[in-house]
Amino acid sequence: MAHPMTDEQARAFLAHGTRTAKLATTRPDGRPHVAPVWFVLDGGDLLFLTGKDTVKGKSLAHDPRVAIVVDLEETPYAFVLVEGVAELSEDLAAMLPVSIEIARRYMGDEQAQAFGERNAVPGELLVRVRPSKIVALDDLTA
Repeated sequence: MAHPMTDEQARAFLAHGTRTAKLATTRPDGRPHVAPVWFVLDGGDLLFLTGKDTVKGKSLAHDPRVAIVVDLEETPYAFVLVEGVAELSEDLAAMLPVSIEIARRYMGDEQAQAFGERNAVPGELLVRVRPSKIVALDDLTA
């Protein structure tokens, strides 16, 4: 039987390595949309960037409710599911340090600054998801 994670264990799981999040949104016409995103944590919030004119960006502007899953795709299998509401910002000064932090996580220290600057530009959105519900299970093979 799977084991529930504590809040601390769930945050550690989310922050570990280069796991991507699978972001679920609802398009303006009601269709679901799921896309992988690179993200970082800020306390209990998940932060990521996306283009304002992408399916994700348009969907979030229309309906900020989201579901996000991050999972371990090998034994013993585990996942954290986050439901929440996205807050969108186009503030480049706030976006740049987050963009650099995300780039550091996924691209490494040597490329963090360049990737961060490349992505924190007009037309991008800084997205902050404040969780309203978290389901976190570890060791699904137990």
